[in-house]
Amino acid sequence: MSIEKVIEETRAYYCLECGVCTASCPISRLNPRYSPRLFVERSLLLPPDRVVRDKDLWACLTCGTCSSRCPSGVDYPEFMRATRQMAFDLDLEPTPTHGGVLKALVDLQTRGLPQKRTTWIPGDVRIRKTGDVLFFVGCLPHYQVVFRHLEFDGLGSAAAALRLLNQIGIEPVVRDDERCCGHDAYWTGDLETFETVARLNLEMIRASGAKRVVFTCPEGYHTMKEIYPRFLGSLPFEPVHLLELLLEEVERETIRLGEIPLKATFQDPCRLGRLMGMYDLPRQLLSLVPGLEILEMPRNRENALCCGSSEWVHCTACNKAIQIDRLREARTTGADVLITACPKCRIHLSCALKDGDLENPVVLKDLTELLAESAGGENLG
Repeated sequence: MSIEKVIEETRAYYCLECGVCTASCPISRLNPRYSPRLFVERSLLLPPDRVVRDKDLWACLTCGTCSSRCPSGVDYPEFMRATRQMAFDLDLEPTPTHGGVLKALVDLQTRGLPQKRTTWIPGDVRIRKTGDVLFFVGCLPHYQVVFRHLEFDGLGSAAAALRLLNQIGIEPVVRDDERCCGHDAYWTGDLETFETVARLNLEMIRASGAKRVVFTCPEGYHTMKEIYPRFLGSLPFEPVHLLELLLEEVERETIRLGEIPLKATFQDPCRLGRLMGMYDLPRQLLSLVPGLEILEMPRNRENALCCGSSEWVHCTACNKAIQIDRLREARTTGADVLITACPKCRIHLSCALKDGDLENPVVLKDLTELLAESAGGENLG
C-alpha cells in the first residue's frame, strides 16, 4: 500500500484545514504538539519514509471523535491505521504496553497451540460444543490474569452473559479453540496476524454450526461485523451484541428486570458508539431497570470521551490524564457508579483509579453483570 492510496481511500485530500479534528481530539487537548490536521498535512507534503517514522503515528486513539465531526468526511482513524500498516511492513513497530505480553498472547494464538479457554465456566451454566448460537468470549480469560493486580474480574462478566443467555432459553456454544478477534493487530497495522486469527475464528465458528455469534465486547463485535467481511467476504453467520438479544426478551417479558436502587452514569465505548452508532440500546435497557437513575456526563453519546487507550501500545502520561479527566467528569454527575460496557474501558479506568489519587471516586460496574444482577436468575419463559 502506498501513501497516495491511503490518502485517496480515506479522503485525506479533502481536509479543509478547519481544525475541527484537532479541537476535538482528546490527545490534542493535553499534548499541543499533536494534531490530526497537521499529521494529514505532513503526510501530503513529506516523503513517505518520514511519515511512517513520525512518533505521532502511534499517539492516535482511533476513537473516531475527529471523523464524527469532520465536515469533509475524512476517515482519520482508518488513515492512521493504514499508515501504521505501512510502518509495520517496514518493521517500525510501536512500543507495547505491559511488557508486550498481550501482543505475545495473540501471536501465540496464530501458531495452533492448544488452549483451555472454557475451564472458568461455572457449573450451573449450560453450554454446548455445537449449536446455533456461539458466545464469543474474547480476550477476557487473558485479561483476567494480566490485570489481576487491578482486581479486574472480566470472567465475572462472561459468566453473567452466559447466565443471561440461559435465561432467555439459549445454551450457547463456547469453544476452547476460539482466538482473539484480531482487533489490536488490525489497528496497529499487523494485517498478517489479523488475517490469521480471523480465518482461524471463521473455521472455528463453521465447525460449531453456529448461525449467530453473540458478543459483549464492543471491539470484538465491531471487528467481526464490520472488518471480517472486508477480508473474508460474506460471513456464514450473524454477529449480534448481547444487548440486542436482551432488549427483545425484556420487552417480551421473557425475563423481568428487578430493582437496583442506584445512581449511575454510563461510559459510551468508542467501538460501540461512534463506530457502530449504538448509543440508545444500552440506555434503553438501563432505563428498564427499576430504581436505577442514569445521570449523563456532559460528554456523552457521540461526544463521549474515550477511555484513553486502545491497542495496548504507546501508553503515556497523556493517556492517564484522559482517564482521570473522565473519572472526574463521572463524579461531577453525582453518580455513585460508572457503568462500563467494554472490558478495556473498565481496565483503563480501573488503572487510573488505582494510580490517580482521586477524591471520593466512583465505583466501576460492568453493564452485563448489572443486568444479570437485575434479572436475578428469574426465568419467566
